[in-house]
Amino acid sequence: MTKSYEEINEKIKNGNCVVATAEEMIKIVEDKGIKVAAEDVDVVTTGTFGPMCSSGAFLNFGHSDPPIKFNKLFLNDVEAYHGNGAVDCYIGCTRMSEIKPFKYGGGHVLEDLVSGKSVRLKGNSYTTDCYPLANIDTEITIQDINQAILCNPRNAYQRYVCAVNSSDKTLYTYMGKLLPRFGNAHFAGAGCLNPLSNDPDYETIGIGTRIFLGGGVGYVIGEGTQHCPGNRMGTIFVKGDLKQMNSKFISGVGYEKYGTSMLIGVGIPIPILNERLAKKTAINDDEIITDVIDYGIPRRDRPILRQVSYKELKSGRIKIKDKSIKCASLSSLPKSIKIAETLKNWIQKGKFFLNPPAETLSLEKVLKPMKQK
Repeated sequence: MTKSYEEINEKIKNGNCVVATAEEMIKIVEDKGIKVAAEDVDVVTTGTFGPMCSSGAFLNFGHSDPPIKFNKLFLNDVEAYHGNGAVDCYIGCTRMSEIKPFKYGGGHVLEDLVSGKSVRLKGNSYTTDCYPLANIDTEITIQDINQAILCNPRNAYQRYVCAVNSSDKTLYTYMGKLLPRFGNAHFAGAGCLNPLSNDPDYETIGIGTRIFLGGGVGYVIGEGTQHCPGNRMGTIFVKGDLKQMNSKFISGVGYEKYGTSMLIGVGIPIPILNERLAKKTAINDDEIITDVIDYGIPRRDRPILRQVSYKELKSGRIKIKDKSIKCASLSSLPKSIKIAETLKNWIQKGKFFLNPPAETLSLEKVLKPMKQK
């Protein structure tokens, strides 16, 4: 049994497309078997909501009068990168405010813009004949900006490690506050709802795949940085129109003594083109395995203490060396479920159609460490 994108999109257009969330697909396959599930279900929706540090946005402010060519610029006291056109910039979510470090950063600026709030723009220039203005200090909203393009080089890890700390001191990390002597454990990802876990061989995911991004429509534009399919740690490079997005699914976050990031919602529809995809989208949390890593050892090749399933992680406790440890997620499972359900609703109402990828993600890439001499 095979289906095509054209057949599925025609069903979406006609209002008779059968859509299931990844959690629902598990039950459908259990009850009916893979063959019947493949025939009955047309699309499976996925979702994840969590910190995605390799994220940011390109913004174009339009030209001032007289014109300015930014040398440095700040949005709510967060420095944005200028190395593009005169009034273009890229603001990254981990860049921190010079006034409120660790509490406010680029991700918060983007959340404020999406929420419709005013943001203070300050910039200076070395001036040229065609750009004579030296300084500017103004207030902008997202509606004042010409383009606001969320452009995230690494999102939606296929799975992520679980972090613990064996040392005698508290560690403040991108995995949150890790208590000493295995006092707690933190993980990320939505397990069976995670987009790349539902198509681990990337049959349907690649350049041009239409996705849910931050509450709006976005696209996969390639493999993400640190894409490592061999370790089931694939990533995607995504973009979307920030003006379409919703602050329920894109928000800044600060981590004590570490820095800032941004929580982003990503959902990918998986077309059930064949029985293989029906089977893959019925993956359970107990089938998704990740490594428990000791962050108390300060080196790149930290030891793997054990492997653990997402079922165990989601239970709230894991065992390390016969010790039961409280475990918490940096990702939001309720938001992940909401994303999958929202995407399902869009498809059922004929508001969202599927794109076949122009090129699927690589299965060959290997993650290499930095070369140090």
